[in-house]
Amino acid sequence: MTTRETLLLTPPAAPGSGRDRSLGRRLEILSRMPWLAKAAPGDVRAVEPFVRSRRYRPGELVYSVGIPADHLFCVVSGAVRLVRTSAHGRDVVTDILGPGDSFGGPGLLGHLLYPDSAQAMARTQVLTIPADRLVEMMDRRPGLARAALEEALHRVEQTRQTIRRLSADNPQQRVAAVLMLLADKFGTEQDGALVLAPSLTRVEMAASTGLSAETVSRVMSLLRDDGIIGTGRHWTSVLDRGRLAGIAEG
Repeated sequence: MTTRETLLLTPPAAPGSGRDRSLGRRLEILSRMPWLAKAAPGDVRAVEPFVRSRRYRPGELVYSVGIPADHLFCVVSGAVRLVRTSAHGRDVVTDILGPGDSFGGPGLLGHLLYPDSAQAMARTQVLTIPADRLVEMMDRRPGLARAALEEALHRVEQTRQTIRRLSADNPQQRVAAVLMLLADKFGTEQDGALVLAPSLTRVEMAASTGLSAETVSRVMSLLRDDGIIGTGRHWTSVLDRGRLAGIAEG
């Protein structure tokens, strides 16, 4: 066990003790994860003993493409991006994940190896569940199997949305779609605007849209001049969400 990895479950103590309250808090966190939100309380308790919490620094890899897909991951705090390499050798960001999102998903989508790399975009905490334990519990608990299936279908839809975003002919539409994704997942209201944290660099935006960094800079400048977004050295804010959504939808 590494210094950044801690077992979430400790042996239960007497009711009302600090350790007992800590267990209750961990169960609460798990039950709020979308893929477990509809599961029975007993199913959540069955998962909890095998869950570990890990923390990552900005830029640190959670896993690399091509290694055995032996864990399911769920974001507790922070942000994670999924990156694939195109046929032309270019890194493409296929998704940006925030609190409550899961990824990895061994076996849920038929992957024996991770098809992408996962990288922390900020200080990030994730929960991990071993694949073999997850499969065992799904075999015994239909509620968990249904929740896992729903999560797999959700991720398929997310992939379809990514393909739609990257296939748009209009560069402004691509950039707006990524900004909307960030606003919906990470936007914080401040003085009438939605401040995006994390805020992507131009290079990161380019990887997320399939555009060049120069094109991204030009589009961002146009959106800023139109009063739709605000930008600074290390920040981006959405000033007019309605107009940005309209551009993203094309």
